[in-house]
Amino acid sequence: MSILVIGKTGQVARELAKLPEVICIGRDEADLTAPEQVSHAIHAYTPSAVINAAAYTAVDKAEEEEALATLINGDAPGVMARDCAVLGIPFVHISTDYVFDGGGTQPWQPDAATGPLGAYGRSKQAGEEKVRAAGGAHAILRTSWVVSAHGDNFVKTMLRLGAERDALNVVADQIGGPTAAKDIALACHGMVQQLSQSPDKAGTYHFAGAPASSWADFARAIFDQAGLSCTVSDIPSTAYPTPARRPLNSRMDCTSTETAFGIKRPDWRASLTEILNELGAVK
Repeated sequence: MSILVIGKTGQVARELAKLPEVICIGRDEADLTAPEQVSHAIHAYTPSAVINAAAYTAVDKAEEEEALATLINGDAPGVMARDCAVLGIPFVHISTDYVFDGGGTQPWQPDAATGPLGAYGRSKQAGEEKVRAAGGAHAILRTSWVVSAHGDNFVKTMLRLGAERDALNVVADQIGGPTAAKDIALACHGMVQQLSQSPDKAGTYHFAGAPASSWADFARAIFDQAGLSCTVSDIPSTAYPTPARRPLNSRMDCTSTETAFGIKRPDWRASLTEILNELGAVK
């Protein structure tokens, strides 16, 4: 089977590119600000399945560019899903914990009511709605706190700051699941293959690393594995204001993903070790 991945330079796309039967295309062939370009690419490649690993991810900037974020995260995935439905091929779309308002302390169920706090979350929610409306064999995979050896992410930022400073203040009241891009790529790859055989598995699913952690505890784990003697002090989100509000509770229940697809939640501590080894940063 040939799997067309929309996206080429992002964290998950770069991991998908390493997997068999995958073709990744970037903005030069499929500019998400012009969704019909994406449609043309899908019809030109005639793949067996499509995975959308491209998105507008500048959470704070989205507060000023909501229309652009919605075009990329909302309209473009809707076009992809529509074309896949017309062609009768499965479509996997990556979404986010930001579609929830972050209330409470219990893990979010896939069918829980959404309530995004900002423009980025609203744009991703719009994409989910359009993908469902297309009516094809689709899987919306919500994930959180994506990290890898590529691009800009929390692990690489902590490694840089931890090497420069003796102490850091890190937010401790946001709780979620750090998730390696490699694990997300493997999950998407497996899901799209299963959907081709069992389209009845279509739906919305969650996938995030375990166990749940705060950003502060995640930072401590990074420093510990990397052998950096940087002390982490817990602070509340209110002490680190950002243009966009972050959900405090990003715990996600991933039970249905394992039940339907046999894909288990990855242990982010093991995935972190792989990332640090790739970066040559393990003590």
